[in-house]
Amino acid sequence: MAVKLSSCFLSHRWNTCSVSDCNHFSLRFYSSPSPRLLTVSCKIRQRNSSVPQPRRSQSKKNVPTQLPQNDNLMPDDSGPSDSESTDDISDVSENSMSNDIVAIQRFDDGNSSSTLTPSIDADKGGGLSTVPLQDVIGMIRNAEKNIHILNQARIHALEDLEKILGEKEALQREINILEMRLAETDARIRVAAQDKVHVELLQHHLEKLRTEMSNKNRTPDEMQDIVLRSPDRQTRALSEEMNALRNENMSLKNDLMTIKEELIEVKRTDERVEMLEKERKVLESSLKEMEYKLTLSQDDGAQLSTLRSECETLWDKVEHLQVLLDKSTSQADQAILVLQQNQELRKKVERLEESLEDASIYKLSSEKLQQYNNLMQQKIKLLEERLEKSDAEIHSYVQLYQDSVKEFQDTLDNLKEESKKKASGKHVDMPWEFWSRLLLMIEAWFLEKKIHRDEAKLLREMAWKKDARIHDVYMECKDKNERDIIAAFRRLTSSSSGPGLHVIHIAAEMAPVAKVGGLGDVLSALSKALQKKGHLVEIVLPKYDCMQYESIQNLRVLDIVVESYFDGQLFKNKIWIGTVEGLPVYFIEPLHPAKFFWRGKTYGEPDDLKRFSYFSRAALELLHQAGKKPDIIHCHDWQTAFVAPLYWDLYAPKGLNSARICFTCHNFEYQGTAPASEIASCGLDIHHLNRPDRMQDHSSPDRINPVKGAIVFSNIVTTVSPTYAQEVRTSQGGQGLQATINAHAQKFVGILNGIDTDYWNPATDGYLRFQYNANDLEGKAENKKALQRHLGLSVSDSRRPLVGCITRLVPQKGVHLIRHAIYRALELGGQFVLLGSSPVPNIRREFEEIAKKFENHEHVRLILKYDEALSHSIYASSDMFIIPSIFEPCGLTQMIAMRYGAIPIARKTGGLNDSVFDVDDDTIPVQLRNGYTFVAPDEQAFNGAFDRAFNHYMNDNESWQELINRVMSIDFSWDTSASQYEELYVQSVSRARAARRAAG
Repeated sequence: MAVKLSSCFLSHRWNTCSVSDCNHFSLRFYSSPSPRLLTVSCKIRQRNSSVPQPRRSQSKKNVPTQLPQNDNLMPDDSGPSDSESTDDISDVSENSMSNDIVAIQRFDDGNSSSTLTPSIDADKGGGLSTVPLQDVIGMIRNAEKNIHILNQARIHALEDLEKILGEKEALQREINILEMRLAETDARIRVAAQDKVHVELLQHHLEKLRTEMSNKNRTPDEMQDIVLRSPDRQTRALSEEMNALRNENMSLKNDLMTIKEELIEVKRTDERVEMLEKERKVLESSLKEMEYKLTLSQDDGAQLSTLRSECETLWDKVEHLQVLLDKSTSQADQAILVLQQNQELRKKVERLEESLEDASIYKLSSEKLQQYNNLMQQKIKLLEERLEKSDAEIHSYVQLYQDSVKEFQDTLDNLKEESKKKASGKHVDMPWEFWSRLLLMIEAWFLEKKIHRDEAKLLREMAWKKDARIHDVYMECKDKNERDIIAAFRRLTSSSSGPGLHVIHIAAEMAPVAKVGGLGDVLSALSKALQKKGHLVEIVLPKYDCMQYESIQNLRVLDIVVESYFDGQLFKNKIWIGTVEGLPVYFIEPLHPAKFFWRGKTYGEPDDLKRFSYFSRAALELLHQAGKKPDIIHCHDWQTAFVAPLYWDLYAPKGLNSARICFTCHNFEYQGTAPASEIASCGLDIHHLNRPDRMQDHSSPDRINPVKGAIVFSNIVTTVSPTYAQEVRTSQGGQGLQATINAHAQKFVGILNGIDTDYWNPATDGYLRFQYNANDLEGKAENKKALQRHLGLSVSDSRRPLVGCITRLVPQKGVHLIRHAIYRALELGGQFVLLGSSPVPNIRREFEEIAKKFENHEHVRLILKYDEALSHSIYASSDMFIIPSIFEPCGLTQMIAMRYGAIPIARKTGGLNDSVFDVDDDTIPVQLRNGYTFVAPDEQAFNGAFDRAFNHYMNDNESWQELINRVMSIDFSWDTSASQYEELYVQSVSRARAARRAAG
């Protein structure tokens, strides 16, 4: 039976034919095509092999009874079963398809039948046994199974081939994209090469790269030969080729980056060349100039040689003249001698002539003198007679005078006795500056150990109550030396208790010597108001290098050094004393290497907390060493808030325990928070104070808040207006301290500040060209014209309203509304003047641009600095004054503006709400209405008040004048405010004394 097998499947573990039978088949291994080449079409030629079914008759006739078993045709019994073979074949097909593509081709059928022919022929000869039919059928079935397995393997191979072709197409697309990018890069490089000649070198390098790339590209025939010559290469070459392409792409990218960097360097080189070219041109011009100068110098040299020759000639002439001069000098000397002799002779002649004249005059006058003597003798006789009569009259007058002198002496003795009896209660009305100077002199003697503590206390009390005795002693011996003055003061023996309280202010500012904001004005005005009420007021300040020293009278340093603790050691401090507007002031100058107060400014240093905590402790040390026993120690803002905990923790145990502590916060926005470790420098206990109920800040447990500590440790806590006192108790206004303020509400009160009405007085203001008052407003109009001319504003319309604004340009002051007011005033037909500066950079730049815009405008002027004299002129010239603050603890500008007859337009917040009342508010008594107010901090609300003010000014001049008279008559002095502070002081001191008596 002839059997034709169309295919043979090869595997690692399963065979269908022997090696000798494999010459019927041709195996070709095609390596995977390179992605760089054109797509190669792989075709696998296959023929569907069929096994002809044996005919029954032929099988009975031709098939021998026994066929020799052949391992090549029989299944391998030692091999795996059919199922295992199928799994192995599938595995082999998957593995093989991932690496290589196997093509199986069948040779000619005629050639394939030659192998089986001998066995059949042998069977015909009868030499061989007959093959059983069942064995043949089994062989056929096995062959069919093998063929089925081969077909499945072919199907898997074709599926894998399709996948590979899909991946190849995707790779080809990526290659095309990369080639397009490469083409774009080439185009950019060509454009760059056209612009810059230097890029030719880079283009040459790029051509080399292209040459290398073209060398790597091969034709499909060449790739086919490589595949034929490499039958053992597997499909891993595809992934390797892809990796090579990726690496090549990365290298191209790196080359492109290098090219770009070189282009940038070329541009920089060009720029440098241009710079060098410019420098070369400059040098050439300089060289030409030098050549020109050299030419001039050569000409000058030629002229100089001529001049030298002329000069030599002149020297010869000078020498000749010198000889002549010497001769003439000698002749002149001789002539002078002759002249002197002639003058002496003339004098002698004149004397002889005078003596002759005198002799002739004497001869004539002697006769007249004789006649005059006779007349005088007659007059003398008459005078003697009159003298005798007058002697009697004088004697009577002397007698009367002696009697009157005796009477006067008796009266004087009586008056002296009465004055001695009343001496202890007698006061002398002298300026406060006199008494302050006297108090500082007594304190200096005590600190310098020149008088005892009891003597200092006695003399201090006498000066305090303006005792006439100490005044008389001082006036008697003020021209003597200090030893005699001290001896005279020690002879004073009478004493009495003080008429008021002893108040000591410890602060960082005081007007006018060290003024930054409103604190300085408040401190000076409050101190003078308390002094007028009969209280002893003293002030302790740092000695800044930038103070207004001309405002300090009798400034001198004491011959003592006060040592205070800081950073674990003692530092010395100089103590200076002087009077400021009649107030005694102590200035502390730390001898610390950091030069705390020699910085050229008051605030704004990185170590402000150290500076002012040092000052707070040094101030208390001064009071302690001076033996002072004040009733009130009043500290202000966070800079001296350290005084409260320092006083109770460190100095009260040392004996400085007579005082009550009053703390005033002028603005809760500034609290001086800092890391807790920094308060240890001044000697405060961190663990004792860094607690939520003491000085720990609400923002972090590692930070302390000086203002919070002062609220906790002070006996009296005040702020600068009643409305602001209510605002800071809320979360919006308390700046994080509302809980602490509410916890100590029983000692917290708001007192509206006043102004110094002596300083801010249009009737006596020296800064004004024209003084005026509420009854005579003509000077206000003249000041308005003067300011308009000074600032270059239009003066054509005297009825055009002038709006003023004097402020610091910070967010708190409502800068967006100030900016809006400028343009709104122009829209309504007014003028606008702004005076102020800003520490905020963006606000400063914004208003500088506005000022530049209106630099030459006839109705707007912005002066972005502070000028004291100009501020007085603006107050006096303004018809209206805007204060659109977002929040305002108190505010003084609205009070000053009203004092000068400018109607305020203010937002209802803080102290503005307590001092400005709308003229259209029917709930306010008419006599208290003094301005225009609005509530919301926006432009619409501002326009409501601003427009009403303009309408009032434009349409009802008579009513406007009445409003000016009313606001100028309001009392904004410190009398009322000082009385409120006085009441707080007295209540606190009385409670403390009662508590001490109860404890004693």
